[in-house]
Amino acid sequence: TLIGHNETSMGVENYERQLEDAFDLYQRLGIRAIKTGYVGDKTAQGHAHHGQYMVRHWRKVIQEAARRGIMLDVHEPIKDTGERRTYPNMMTREGSRGQEYNAWAGDGGNPPEHETILFFTRILSGPMDFTPGVFDILIASTNGTPRPPEAARVRTTLAKQLALYVVLYSPMQMAADLPENYEGNPAFQFIKDVAVDWEQTRVLEGRIGDYVVVARQERGGPDWFIGAITDEEARTFEVPLAFLPAGQRFVAEIYADGEGAHWLHNPFPISISSRPVDARSTLTLRLAPGGGQAIRIRPAE
Repeated sequence: TLIGHNETSMGVENYERQLEDAFDLYQRLGIRAIKTGYVGDKTAQGHAHHGQYMVRHWRKVIQEAARRGIMLDVHEPIKDTGERRTYPNMMTREGSRGQEYNAWAGDGGNPPEHETILFFTRILSGPMDFTPGVFDILIASTNGTPRPPEAARVRTTLAKQLALYVVLYSPMQMAADLPENYEGNPAFQFIKDVAVDWEQTRVLEGRIGDYVVVARQERGGPDWFIGAITDEEARTFEVPLAFLPAGQRFVAEIYADGEGAHWLHNPFPISISSRPVDARSTLTLRLAPGGGQAIRIRPAE
């Protein structure tokens, strides 16, 4: 589905004047999701970003969207305080240092250990829209020249970008890169296949700031997904698949770091393979420095 983008830059009164007409238009056009943004510390009238005035504003936006069957993904939000239980259209929010920092941050972007910290901290408060799925990892300029290592850029391998869809929970995800960067790349199949909400979760390995290995079963379906990420260190994990139903046959579709992959100087190699598995199987996950692995486990045909 298309996602509408409403960046307010904290021009809240102006936004509210147009809010109902805009949401009516989205409803007529069949746009079922909106990403809002609130860059800035105060409104033009001096109201603090996290003050009561803004809390009431966000509640109004949620309610107006709910009346029209529109989902919300809020960037620069207030903290998650349970609105999702009353308004299930409040799907996800940013509320942390997301992937956009990799495009322009003065310190070069998020370090390789960043996402292994978010799993144990930010995600505890609720879903987070990190905007994973960037394939143009070196953020090439218009003339095709990649950025130097010290410049702001994505500090992961390609396989880790896929794994983040599983590791960092958000029931509304997006393909964050340009369409032309996905075209013809077989790794995009994982983004097409991965579920966004989960029946159950098993944390298989984890150490804050170092690594995470998590398995999740898609909500209302038989598929399982495994996401594994690491910091700047290469790591190997032996992952038993005992969480699978006994006596059933499955196929593991594996998106792993390729030969020589490294977040700093060679982030693109990716190895895509498949193999039969069942509850007695054990997978060996080899993660490159700053790398990851994404696996879809589906019933065998």
